[in-house]
Amino acid sequence: RLRRMGFDVVYFGNADPPKVDTTRVLLRRGEAYQAERVRDALGAGVVSTRRDSLRRVDVTVILGPDFRPDEDGRP
Repeated sequence: RLRRMGFDVVYFGNADPPKVDTTRVLLRRGEAYQAERVRDALGAGVVSTRRDSLRRVDVTVILGPDFRPDEDGRP
């Protein structure tokens, strides 16, 4: 979904345990509005700031049970 909406997705995979109870959108670098745009595009999630200058991404997403895939089943 994020790619279809114009976001640059550089990696996707499974998160290490523990699982989350709600979708998490973690701001790594940049401004808060960037994470908020991702949350709005997903239609779910809680934004929090977890600065990490070693990661070469602005936002990290961990999908939780509140996320609903598109009708075609793709996230």
